[in-house]
Amino acid sequence: MSAVADQATTRGAASPPRRRTVFEGRRLREPALALILPAALLIGWHLATAGKAYSLIPPPSQVALAFYDLAFGGIRDDFFSATLLSHVVASVSRVYGGFILAVIVALPLGLMIGRIPTVRQMFDPMLQILRPIPVTAWLPLAMIIFGIGPKSAIFLVFLGAFYPILINTVFGVRSVEPRLFEAASMLGCTGSAQFAKVVLPAALPAIFTGLRLGLGFAWMIIVIGEMTGVSTGLGAIIMEARQLSRTEIVICGMIAIGIAGFISDRIILMVGRRLLSWNPNHV
Repeated sequence: MSAVADQATTRGAASPPRRRTVFEGRRLREPALALILPAALLIGWHLATAGKAYSLIPPPSQVALAFYDLAFGGIRDDFFSATLLSHVVASVSRVYGGFILAVIVALPLGLMIGRIPTVRQMFDPMLQILRPIPVTAWLPLAMIIFGIGPKSAIFLVFLGAFYPILINTVFGVRSVEPRLFEAASMLGCTGSAQFAKVVLPAALPAIFTGLRLGLGFAWMIIVIGEMTGVSTGLGAIIMEARQLSRTEIVICGMIAIGIAGFISDRIILMVGRRLLSWNPNHV
């Protein structure tokens, strides 16, 4: 009997390292899989452009040198050298400025539209008429109202982020099960108190989906927003490089926007996982 117990103890002691090895293998497997497609694209890009003197698209090596010069300087020392940080800071301030304004307006409005029929009947028709209008169509009007500069860019980013947040918030509120309201009423939670106690927690998964989409659209719109005459920003250098036929700088600006957008999305995901740790269906 003692021998059997000793064997069981030995097996139990041996299990954690094995589980740890499997867990570490999975952690290594995920980034390895994520790198397959970028590596394949880089290889294809290199084979299609390297060594071709008249190619309009520069090879990856040339873009890498241009990105280094854009970030730190010391290679070409031209108009774009060592300016990346200032452009990133300018674009981040406009993206998050417009995004935060969109959250402030869209979140309470979506809660009310989803929960209060009178508010829905009042606002929903007009919002559905305005929603299909592309942000590019608002560009001339934004420059007339807000003038040339960052205010117009922030307004356009606000428009790009507003509707995804609003629509997902309304969807989340309308999807709350009626029995939750009944249970809350039986426990003494009635009226406006149900917004904080029932509606907001139940709608949080859909709201965070809207926040992710809204922030993604905000980064997509920043290039259009920075066509309003601003001198700094990733969209501004993309437009300036296009006029100067500096395709490698255009690609560098695109890469910088992609990286910044990816980091922003990871931040939203981290906050969402922390706040929605109670929800097994939220990833």
